[in-house]
Amino acid sequence: MSPVRAAQPPRGVVPGPVLHRGGIAVIVHPRSVVACLALFLVCVIVGAASLVLGDYPVPLERVPAALAGRGEHLDVFFVQGVRLPRMVTALLVGFALGVAGAVFQSLTRNPLGSPDIIGFTGGAATGAVAVILVVGGTMTHVSLGAVAGGMITGLVVYLLAMKQEVQGYRLVLVGIGVNAMLLAVRDYLLTRAELTDAMSAQVWMVGSLNGRGWGEVGAILVGVVVLTPVLVSLAPHLRLMEMGADTARGLGVAPQRTQTVALLVATALTGAAIAVSGPISFVALAAPQLFRRLARTTGPSLVGAGTMGASLLVTADLLAQHGLPDNQLPVGVVTAVVGGSYLVWLLYREWSSGRA
Repeated sequence: MSPVRAAQPPRGVVPGPVLHRGGIAVIVHPRSVVACLALFLVCVIVGAASLVLGDYPVPLERVPAALAGRGEHLDVFFVQGVRLPRMVTALLVGFALGVAGAVFQSLTRNPLGSPDIIGFTGGAATGAVAVILVVGGTMTHVSLGAVAGGMITGLVVYLLAMKQEVQGYRLVLVGIGVNAMLLAVRDYLLTRAELTDAMSAQVWMVGSLNGRGWGEVGAILVGVVVLTPVLVSLAPHLRLMEMGADTARGLGVAPQRTQTVALLVATALTGAAIAVSGPISFVALAAPQLFRRLARTTGPSLVGAGTMGASLLVTADLLAQHGLPDNQLPVGVVTAVVGGSYLVWLLYREWSSGRA
């Protein structure tokens, strides 16, 4: 019998040490670790800038005292009460969207398979808008409506796309169709609503971090802490499933169960993020792909995608606050402009390579 040649790593991917977990070998890429550390440093630098800048500037040397509650009264108020919770919310929401986007793109094996494109973000937005316009509840009710809308949409898309098992291209196509129908529902609700309610819903749908406090930080923190470990534990199985369902099944992975759990948990994480910030576009789409290019990895890198998402959103929020003089933009506007440009580039790249 001829010896079996060890699989060679893809071109441009630097192999690293192998960790064994539950019978599955996981390769640790040093470049991924360095990329995560670099992105963490970006988050720290941008986060510090967001605490310093504003209509009431706080010098950097006074920020530590303000964080400890020992500084001047206005310093403590603006740093602890206004800027810090907004910055932490941006980091956590960006992290959640990056992780969820990596899971969806891994399941669909398609760079366009993000919750923005395949309808899960639209479902969460529709649920929140329905609460705002029909029920008229508090922010807690709006958040619950967003989570419920995302989960129901995820279940509908999964059932419609399932034929023995979910195929990536089918999930993307079904999700795009469901998203179009949800957009029609939102437009109908807006046309039937009172003007003030419609304006409130429209502002929420843009996606914004204005006025976010420690209550929102606590809500998204619970979602990230509870749901992210579940997805990280599934990452080795998702990597094997990218080689095909038959191959993954032969290696001991249950494809349908893995798909179901990953979709439900990633949808819940997306809904938790949208419940806090509104439907911020393109972070979930761009973060996993940008991290793959930065770290030169293959397969899902959930922590890396989450770190990239956090750095993207906190930077976009800083630009939204201070990019234009005397005019603060919702962060969803900035991510839509940057993310839309990235989507055009991605589609052109797919077309030019013959894959689209």
